[in-house]
Amino acid sequence: MLETDVLVIGGGPAGLCAAIEASSVGASVVVVDSDLRLGGQLIKQTHKFFGSAKEYAGTRGFVIADVLLEELGKNEGRVKTFTNTTAIGYYPKEDVVACVRGEEEYFKVRARAIVVATGAQEKLIPFPNNHLPGVYGAGAVQTFMNVYGVVPGRRALMVGAGNIGLIVSYQLLQAGVDVAGIVEFMPRVGGYWVHAAKVRRLGVPIYLRHTIKEAHGKEVLEGVTVMRLDGEGRPTGDEFYVECDVLCLAVGLSPTLDILWQAGCEMKYVPQLGGFVPIRNDQMRTSNPKFWVAGDAAGIEEASSAMLEGRVAGLSAASYLGYRPADFEVRMKEYWGRLWALRAGEPGVKVMEGLRHVFSCPAPISL
Repeated sequence: MLETDVLVIGGGPAGLCAAIEASSVGASVVVVDSDLRLGGQLIKQTHKFFGSAKEYAGTRGFVIADVLLEELGKNEGRVKTFTNTTAIGYYPKEDVVACVRGEEEYFKVRARAIVVATGAQEKLIPFPNNHLPGVYGAGAVQTFMNVYGVVPGRRALMVGAGNIGLIVSYQLLQAGVDVAGIVEFMPRVGGYWVHAAKVRRLGVPIYLRHTIKEAHGKEVLEGVTVMRLDGEGRPTGDEFYVECDVLCLAVGLSPTLDILWQAGCEMKYVPQLGGFVPIRNDQMRTSNPKFWVAGDAAGIEEASSAMLEGRVAGLSAASYLGYRPADFEVRMKEYWGRLWALRAGEPGVKVMEGLRHVFSCPAPISL
């Protein structure tokens, strides 16, 4: 049994920032993460971030991970980290979180406050033969290339023209993979135009109002039939075949909320945020007063927003336990101001609409 002030579940951008804030004001912190190293999605991201200097504009994601780990290391006397460790359940009666490290080591953590920064899971779409080797989620392809240096195949077809689909398409091209095209169900590109422009300049076609009809291959993926859709999303009868050995699915994410469901937190289905998300107050505290939430577990956004939500949640959790810094209000106002600035403009419209439905109190800055 481990005893700690704050348990942070998830060592991605939100979890690392929550741990940094809580430990910086004196709280003891335990961080558990299922991956082999801390950093979450940041360690897969080779592109440069947008935003302001405070949000690491112009810095590549994997470098930001190193910056956050260095910042966390300044408080190492108050922080314990566990990688390759899965939080498998919260048990309200015993008030513990059960964890498994590797496949054999089992232990429990009892914390006075818990920050859930478990990120998200990739969505998939159904079509015949989607089980064939060579059909991957975009996160798996990024892990192959950017973490382990493995090229996933020779010729790829991307499904999804959101930011992830566009960015991973460009990363495939950088790795020497031929990208046959990007297939998008919607009538317009969903990601930033700067990302779309990069792949279009390199000759990659984007097929709007198209989807996958069927994958082909005996033992591995050999090709895909793509079909055109009408304005109602129904097949028009127009089809074409694409030869490829990689089909990469970037069709959205769903918040990972198992621990929060087990804790009895109030949830609400908000499609703009990726599905069910927890109701929270202006300090990212859920309806279960022991639990805070941050990052994609609170709603699907960019890593920059996840980091700021993590700072809000970590500082708030530590403050609740009595580690309240003199500048608490100033820091919270600054973090929320930077969050709203990130969400300003056209890319943040959908997120802002979703956030109108999730606060249990007036938002810290008017929505």
